[in-house]
Parts: sequence; structure tokens; C-alpha cells
Amino acid sequence: MKTLTVCGPPSSGKTAIITKAAEILQRQGQKTGVVKFDCLATHDDVIYEEKGIPVKVGLSGNLCPDHFLVSNVEACHRWAAEQGCDLLVYESAGLCNRCAPHIKGVTAVCVIDNLMGINTPRKIGPMLKFADIVVITKGDIVSQAEREVFAFKVRQANPRCTLLQINGITGQGAARLAGLFLEAAPIDSLRDRQLRYPMPSALCSYCLGEVRIGDDYQMGSGRKMVF
Repeated sequence: MKTLTVCGPPSSGKTAIITKAAEILQRQGQKTGVVKFDCLATHDDVIYEEKGIPVKVGLSGNLCPDHFLVSNVEACHRWAAEQGCDLLVYESAGLCNRCAPHIKGVTAVCVIDNLMGINTPRKIGPMLKFADIVVITKGDIVSQAEREVFAFKVRQANPRCTLLQINGITGQGAARLAGLFLEAAPIDSLRDRQLRYPMPSALCSYCLGEVRIGDDYQMGSGRKMVF
């Protein structure tokens, strides 16, 4: 089963571009399954279901959504195999610019949009810098010059990626993405595979539910600023 991870900041158009690509693949006889990871709530599963795309939702609650994703990918892979999927897409909530759910040997996609500041590609971190494919959306509501400058900034952050411009509403450009989805490597199992970049070190008193502020209440991983 071909497998991909798709991540990016909130509301950048991840669900839209996955849906457009999956519809194209459906017409080619390829069954695409999606596992949607989010924090507190999501309605994206309704969008996938309306298009006839098998979908499963994972809500991380008070856990980091990317940590939650990596802890559940094996079970998700088995679910997609049971559904008879030819291709599986993991859609991350993508809320932390420091995290990245990308896995070595698994095609990695990062979705960002033209409405972000031109310096945003430098701030996003591993989920953009280690992506095989970077999709830029919402290009229809900025000028050509703005599109070119933003794409240049993406190239500076990740010069090795395949860069696509896709309209999530009309689907323009999604055929190329669907073709790249088909080029993804088939994966039998994710067991013993490795992340492309380690997760942040995060086990402190606040991770464990502490709400009080002060040195007396802080333990575990932490770092102090120098003034």
C-alpha cells in the first residue's frame, strides 16, 4: 500500500488538496484512505465521507497531535489494509512548527498558503524542510509577484522538494499531485521505521498537568532565557 504523510499549518488547505487528488485517483480505480489527526474536534471526516473516501479520525486531546500520530500509525496502516486501500494518507493537525510526522521512506507532503508572511517558510521547521513535496495554496488571491516571492522563500528553506501550486477550490494543479501520490513507495509495514527528525523534548511539570507559575513548580525538561 502506497503511504504518505501530509502536514502543514491549520487552514492551509490540507484537506482540500487531499480530496482533489483522491477524487482523481478514484477515477483511475485507485482507492485512497485517509486518517485525519486533530486536537479537539474536526469536521473534515464529513468532507471525505461525502466524496466516498474511507476516513478515520484521531483526536489527540491534551496530547501533541504529531506525537499522537506517530504512536498510532501502525494501527492506522492495518486499518487501511483491511479497507482494501491502494493508498493511505496521514493528515496531521500540523499545529507545532517544531514537529514533523514525516517518516523515512514514506513520501512526505507539506502544505502552506500564500497568505502567510514571506518569512514563514523559514519558521515552519522540519515539516517543510524535510518534505519531498511542498504544495502552496491560495495563489488565486495574491498577485503573481507575491506568488513568485513566496515560492522563492520556500525554495530557500527546502531546495530539494518538488514544488506545486494548487487551487484547493477548483482543483487546478491537483492532477500533478495525484500523479506524485501514485509514485509513492509501497509500504508493507511501518514497524521499526524511523522519523526523519526527532520530536521535541517535552516532559516537564506542565506536561503533567501543573498550572502554577514559579520555579518551585517546574521540573523536568526546561530552559531559561538569559537576560
